[in-house]
Amino acid sequence: MLKKLTEEQKSVILETGIAEFAEKGLNQANINVIAKKAGISVGVLYKYYKDKDAFFLACLRRSLDFLEAIIADFMNGEEKMLARVAKMIRALQYYSRLHPNYVNMYNEITSGSSKKYAPMLARQIEGVSAKVYTEFITKAKENSDIRSDINPMMFAFFFDNLLMMMHFSYCSEYYRERFKIYCGEDVFDNDALIESELLKFIESAFTIDQSAIVHKGQMDIKS
Repeated sequence: MLKKLTEEQKSVILETGIAEFAEKGLNQANINVIAKKAGISVGVLYKYYKDKDAFFLACLRRSLDFLEAIIADFMNGEEKMLARVAKMIRALQYYSRLHPNYVNMYNEITSGSSKKYAPMLARQIEGVSAKVYTEFITKAKENSDIRSDINPMMFAFFFDNLLMMMHFSYCSEYYRERFKIYCGEDVFDNDALIESELLKFIESAFTIDQSAIVHKGQMDIKS
């Protein structure tokens, strides 16, 4: 009879799986390698997870629980918009440095061998952030904290894209290099600067009404 695993042992198995899936993707990851690295037999692993795909989804669920906790904390705040966004940026920076494999596993879904789960997981994962951000932006608009001429759903999408790209830029080798090309080799040495400049960008997007923008052609006509 197989010995029941402790919660600590289950955690080690999941973390080992996350690291393997983040590096190699669903198809190339090897259950035998994962079990060996976790210090268990393949039989023990399959006692808790019926197959490789079920184990992959369990690993993904673990990684997403941390991200959802950050989003929930963002939603529960009472600060003004920029203060809450700043808190969100700092939390994502910390999360990305602490759990890069979590982020890379999430990135793997978008283009890797696990893309067969993309439609299902997109609704499961993005449904949380889409609802939170749309509600947050709608409330800010109603309170006249931001520009009045926006579509909250569209702006929630663009806002999430900014945060997601920053997220990947701390973890994925490609996006890390891309970040350094745009912002300098030492960009990762100054999280505060990244936060400050991203806040400026977001503040501009949310506070300038389109009617206030005068283009060159309009200036020529007026003059």
